[in-house]
Amino acid sequence: MPSVRDLRDRIRSLKNTQQITKAMKQVAAAKIRRADALRKQARPYADALGAMLRDLLSGAGSVDHPFMKPGRAGAPKGVVVMTADKGLCGAFNGNLVRAADVFQREHGGDVVWYPVGNKARNGVRRLSQPTVQAWSLSQAEKLDTARAVAAKVAEEFVAGKISEIVLVSPKLVSTMVQRPEVRSIVPVSGQPRAGETGPKGAVEFAPSPEGVLTRLLPKYLEFTLFSAMLETDAAFFSAQLIAMNNATENAGTLIDELTIVMNKARQAAITKEMLEIVGGAEALAG
Repeated sequence: MPSVRDLRDRIRSLKNTQQITKAMKQVAAAKIRRADALRKQARPYADALGAMLRDLLSGAGSVDHPFMKPGRAGAPKGVVVMTADKGLCGAFNGNLVRAADVFQREHGGDVVWYPVGNKARNGVRRLSQPTVQAWSLSQAEKLDTARAVAAKVAEEFVAGKISEIVLVSPKLVSTMVQRPEVRSIVPVSGQPRAGETGPKGAVEFAPSPEGVLTRLLPKYLEFTLFSAMLETDAAFFSAQLIAMNNATENAGTLIDELTIVMNKARQAAITKEMLEIVGGAEALAG
């Protein structure tokens, strides 16, 4: 059995760790509110952009834009893997890298990685396919990063180096649940949503629906990536909040258990000393 001093040192170390995890939990709780507010502020623009895109696709004839055409046959798929820059968030980053790995296996391993986030960069290094370029999620303005990623993957798609642009990013279902989401964002599907048969209302596009759509598609790619970055931030802080809350509770449980063990060890030591004193006194008396 460990000594009372060893148990006391372990309890002190656990209390220090508990203070750290409690502080990180409070920081994550504060940051998740700001990240979720930014995500919700971007939602109206995303809805308007999506509605306009569907109206244009319904009203336009033939659009001569690379995003509307299938990629070069035989080219690998370009996969944008989006994770956080930091850890201490449970299995959040690992689940995203694992989802990307499953996608790679399902498509014969013929992919090219475009990691966004330090954990994504480190994760895809262990996979077999090449990485063209990596970006950090939080070192620069997210909109600038989204534009840089969109420009790179669009250039590779137009050049025929990749046949499709696939995004692997987290979906914030709730504070307790964050799920990896795999979706194809380019080429853009021209199919309207269920129940939609044409443009909404009397809308005129100048110079033409085709011309507006040609200018809108690059913005669609940029904002899709930007929106995914905001979602990743909010999902990361939610996962970190849950992980630090669990760590704080586990540390408290261990402290209680070690305190009981320490009290038992201290009581045993006191009992042993009393027995030695009584035995010594009886020996002197005899």
